[in-house]
Amino acid sequence: MDNQVVIFDTTLRDGEQALNASLSVHEKLQIALAIERLGVDVMEVGFPVSSPGDFESVQKIAQTVKNSRVCALARAVEGDIQACADALKVADHFRIHTFISTSDVHVQQKLKKDFSDVEAMAINAVKFARKFTDDVEFSCEDAGRTPIDNLCRMVENAIKAGATTVNIPDTVGYTIPNEFGGIITNLFNRVPNIDQAIISVHCHNDLGLAVANSMSAVQAGARQIECTINGIGERAGNCSLEEVAMIMKTRHEFLGVKTNINHQEIARTSKLVSDLCNMPVQLNKAIVGGNAFSHSSGIHQDGMLKASNTYEIMTPESVGIAKTKLNLTSRSGRHVIKHRMESLGYQENEFNLEELYTDFLELADKKGQVFDDDLEALHFNLQQQDAKDYYHLDTLNVQCGGGDFATASIKLLSGENSQIVSETGNGPVDCLYRAIKKAVDIDFEVADYKISNKGEGEDGLGKADLVVTWQGRNFHGYGLATDVIEASGQALIHTLNSIHRAQKIAAIKQDSKK
Repeated sequence: MDNQVVIFDTTLRDGEQALNASLSVHEKLQIALAIERLGVDVMEVGFPVSSPGDFESVQKIAQTVKNSRVCALARAVEGDIQACADALKVADHFRIHTFISTSDVHVQQKLKKDFSDVEAMAINAVKFARKFTDDVEFSCEDAGRTPIDNLCRMVENAIKAGATTVNIPDTVGYTIPNEFGGIITNLFNRVPNIDQAIISVHCHNDLGLAVANSMSAVQAGARQIECTINGIGERAGNCSLEEVAMIMKTRHEFLGVKTNINHQEIARTSKLVSDLCNMPVQLNKAIVGGNAFSHSSGIHQDGMLKASNTYEIMTPESVGIAKTKLNLTSRSGRHVIKHRMESLGYQENEFNLEELYTDFLELADKKGQVFDDDLEALHFNLQQQDAKDYYHLDTLNVQCGGGDFATASIKLLSGENSQIVSETGNGPVDCLYRAIKKAVDIDFEVADYKISNKGEGEDGLGKADLVVTWQGRNFHGYGLATDVIEASGQALIHTLNSIHRAQKIAAIKQDSKK
């Protein structure tokens, strides 16, 4: 049996479904490019029929990504599959992933059909998808609770219809490793044409077993794992990409399988997804958590000083985490910044040195020392500014003291227009947000707001994360600055630009109906 395991990343489809605010097309493209650098074989980037925004992002990613195969999801419905084909046809090669439920509880209670009806829909969906591509994946939703006879029958018929990958999802995270591995073994023993397709698994983490179940399936013969960066996804999340990738690398001699993952990109990709998706990584998260390579116990520290492999089964560098942090000052030149970014894993064509250096000098003058985390934060901020924004906060001035209210005065640019507005509020952020709301023609509400430190020490960069609600939808924004009020203003402007883009998409959709 082939020892290559296909890594199928669904961060931008299943992962994004769990976010409390949708990602913009620009943000999705950033994540897709990072996932491509990571070396994933297939990336599932959306559900095109679900919305014009999702269709646009799938199409944009399919146009841009070259080294990973781009995939989109469709129900076993011809309209969904057609939408996938229309969005993906800009790519030289692409995959259509269609699915239908197979468990009794789903078939009877959700679909309200007989299994034979579901089977016919699945066969028709696969055949229809094959009209657009020879790379078709079929998923048996809730396979973990599907009677094995029905599951074998569905897998056999999907392969006969033309599916080149058949996915066995533990949709609700119900199974345990030997049970799930047994399902895969049963399929290999009972499905006569199983050698004509790659068997895939898609495990959820409701019982904390997504990674364990996925690895059990690989040991039983599965050769594709569907996973997400940081394990994000519906409910308790999905199988974590970084964990299965490092399991197969670290225990290669035992498992005898390998992947195409560029392991040194893991930490950087994890950080980008965490920041853009507004989903912090817990400190004790395996591989990418803040404590994953830290040692507090005296016994552990003593062992580490003598030999790092006493308590580390992998090195921080193996996943792209630098052990040492370099202090930079305003006296540092461009060549030092370029060298440091390259040592952090960034290629020269991935950052604008002049823009980065300008922002670096400004930050160095404010805080004296600049660290690796600060450099990455500045680069992250510049990437967000690459998007074509309608709103810009040109100037802001906030005054507050011991009184009952604070005052904010702003100059806001809206396209070619500018406005100067002043407002009072119950604190500096409140009055700033009132002023911005007064200047824009958008009826929004702030649903969540928090401040965190993205640099090192007491003078690190402040990061504001904001969730704004507009017309029942949530939009996430963020800002970075040494001043948390400025960062808060940037975060709100970010969300307003996302809303403005959503308004434009809605207007285009409305015009197309006329």
